[in-house]
Amino acid sequence: MTCNVLVGGGWGDEGKGKCITYLCYNDKPDIIARAGVGPNAGHSVEFNGEKYGLRMIPSGFVHTGARLLIGAGVLVDPEVFHHELDYLNKYQVKNRTFADFRSAIIEPKHKEQDRASDYLSKKIGSTGSGCGPANSDRVMRTAKLAGDIPEMQGYTADVPTEINEALDEGKEVFVEGSQGFGLSLYYGTYPYVTSKDTTASSAAADVGIGPTRVDDVIVVFKSYITRVGEGPFKTEISQQKAEDLDIEEYGTVTGRRRRVGTFDMELAKESCMINGATQIALTCVDRIFPNCERVQDYSQLSQEVKNFVAEIEGETGVPVTIISTGPDLVDTIDLRDELL
Repeated sequence: MTCNVLVGGGWGDEGKGKCITYLCYNDKPDIIARAGVGPNAGHSVEFNGEKYGLRMIPSGFVHTGARLLIGAGVLVDPEVFHHELDYLNKYQVKNRTFADFRSAIIEPKHKEQDRASDYLSKKIGSTGSGCGPANSDRVMRTAKLAGDIPEMQGYTADVPTEINEALDEGKEVFVEGSQGFGLSLYYGTYPYVTSKDTTASSAAADVGIGPTRVDDVIVVFKSYITRVGEGPFKTEISQQKAEDLDIEEYGTVTGRRRRVGTFDMELAKESCMINGATQIALTCVDRIFPNCERVQDYSQLSQEVKNFVAEIEGETGVPVTIISTGPDLVDTIDLRDELL
């Protein structure tokens, strides 16, 4: 039995989708559970030459033998949910994807409130997906739940019972978080944050497992750092410099241009501490060090890259076990066996 939780270490956009896809395709967990806020976070998945942008269904869908679950702590937009079921139809997701019956529902009014708020849309940089207003209704105990609406009939389950029984039976469970540590309502750059906590502890609670059931916490960092919207960003560089370095980016959900900065070691240390990280996944190494593009063996990395990895490990006290050197699944260096 193993239960792994993966979360973002920055402001989202760390490359979690690639890491989740790689880990789930290779490790083949029995259950892949989505934690996090809701459809305001997009995960990009590239598999067999095709690209997918997901906001609700777990990014580990490429492992067709897994049951795909969405925890009670995750807001569900039925429109997005059913769109993605159709979008991923060839992966047979319709008969294996279920949201907890206690998940709160995002209604059209929530999206309207989100987009109509100048404070949320212009100052905070909300994606307009309705998550903030829906979480507000959840707190006020007026939100509708997935088990109570026709649109989710046949697509709900008791997620904590399923996951805990699976663990009792010695099965493998993978929990994928969304967004990133820097956007946590409690520990992020408040008020420029999302509408709930985004740490590994909350990810576990989102899907209904206690902390003693978690074996590993994998925190994902990009080799540089980005954020969408307003808020403090102490290592930010100019967009011109980002273009010169060929590391300009655009948001998966919003399409907005991301702000770009150099790797923030202080943020990484705090993120590892509060998340209780046991492993680090480091992505987009090839964007910063083009000479390591598509390298699949650690020994073939340049000394410059090895020094960068060693610095991160030394400062955080956490081993780097996954190194992504390109968008494809095979462009991955997996060092997890060295921990055994």
